[in-house]
Amino acid sequence: MADKRDYYEVLGVNKDASDDEIKKAFRRQSKKYHPDLNPGDKAAEEKFKEVNEAYQVLSDSDKKARYDRFGHAGVDPNYGAGGPGGAGFNGAGFDFGDIFGDIFGGGFGGFGGGNRRNGPRRGNDVRQVVDISFEEAAFGCTKKINLTKQEKCDTCNGTGAKPGTSAQTCTHCNGTGQIQTQQRTILGYMTNVTTCPHCKGEGKIIKEPCRDCRGTGKVRKSKTIEINIPAGIDNGQTMQLSGQGEAGERGGPSGDLLITIRVRPHDIFKRENNDVYINMPISFVQAALGATLTVPTLDGAVEYDIPEGTQSGTRFRLRGKGIPYIRSKNRGDQYVTVNVEVPKNLTAKQKEILKEFDEDKNYKQKKSFAEKMKDFLK
Repeated sequence: MADKRDYYEVLGVNKDASDDEIKKAFRRQSKKYHPDLNPGDKAAEEKFKEVNEAYQVLSDSDKKARYDRFGHAGVDPNYGAGGPGGAGFNGAGFDFGDIFGDIFGGGFGGFGGGNRRNGPRRGNDVRQVVDISFEEAAFGCTKKINLTKQEKCDTCNGTGAKPGTSAQTCTHCNGTGQIQTQQRTILGYMTNVTTCPHCKGEGKIIKEPCRDCRGTGKVRKSKTIEINIPAGIDNGQTMQLSGQGEAGERGGPSGDLLITIRVRPHDIFKRENNDVYINMPISFVQAALGATLTVPTLDGAVEYDIPEGTQSGTRFRLRGKGIPYIRSKNRGDQYVTVNVEVPKNLTAKQKEILKEFDEDKNYKQKKSFAEKMKDFLK
């Protein structure tokens, strides 16, 4: 047995490798030495058999345990009768469809198989974008939208066959939608599964198709539906209406209607989560003397008193005047930021009054800053 390589060495993994690591290593090595990728290369062919033999042992927990304890003698007592792959490997009971389907995408080199297509299939989803105003997003609304989608044919009730007839089971694949063939290879007999070319994997053949849907079981229809958009929905959010998409096939469920909401920007209000923000200009006099402001909100204008000496950039909070939470009676808040507007184009008299006012000592921040400037200049 000195000429027989260690199975872990063959796959290029450590002895403590996990099942997943062993499987990945096998895939790499199989792809590297596969005969179809190395035509006429006898050395690659031997390597390929060696890799398969190693994986057959290391992927089986019982065989792996015996190999770890006794070496090659624990799993292949007849070694020597045919060399690597001779007595210990014949391809029987080995799931090449899984391994080579993953490596080559199915059907490569006689491995893998076709996908069954004759079972129920869910219909496609339909996507739609709906534009609404800021207020409609805040308080909800009802919208009518036009849809064009595939629906079940009423004439044949979705069977695809002419009324009074029915689809016949495909005699070539016996309704499975697949054709199986066997091929003898260096690894033994391999089963190749392909899509039935006669029924195209459907399992049934429609000899007399429906005139309206031409055998598809579906027709394209346009319709107008009414949707309810909930209060509090935000820009970019998507509503899912189950079963409102395109029709399924062979009894499969319909897809969904996915409606993405696009909210038009507002001239005054800005939204962050469920809170609303506005910037409100006020005059120098209002800021200095205090005033009662008329503040716009989503519920209409409200009055709000600001104190004298209000500074530019001060933010006030109006509780419960924001956006409603979806499926809740609670609402966010509204924040009002006041910005003092400095007057322009003053008259000579107005300028004199402001100069006299500027000599007043009520500017606390200005006074504090002036004192700091003196210390800085020293």
